[in-house]
Amino acid sequence: MAIRTAHSPDGKQVTIAVNGRFDFTVHEQFRVAYERLPSVAARYVVDLSATEYVDSSALGMLLLLREHVGGAADRVSIRGARPEVKRVLTIANFHKLFALA
Repeated sequence: MAIRTAHSPDGKQVTIAVNGRFDFTVHEQFRVAYERLPSVAARYVVDLSATEYVDSSALGMLLLLREHVGGAADRVSIRGARPEVKRVLTIANFHKLFALA
C-alpha cells in the first residue's frame, strides 16, 4: 500500500507516510487517511522519506489536507523529503505553507 497512517498514543498526531510515487493514483488513499478519522487531530505529519516522486496532484492533495484541518500552517508538517522532492515543494512555495523538516 502506498499510504500508511499511524496515530500517536495520545491521539493528537496523525502521521501519513507516502511510499513511492505521490501522484493522482493515491488520491483516494491519501484522502481516506485523514477524512475517515473519528475527529480531526491536533497535528498531522506527512512523511515523504520513502517518496520518490511528487506531481501537481500531490501538491493539491497537501493543500486539501491543510484546508481540512482549518488552514493553520502549524497543524500540518512535511518531513523527510528527499532533495528532489523538497526541490519541487520549495519551487511551489510550500515552505511558506507547511513546516518542512
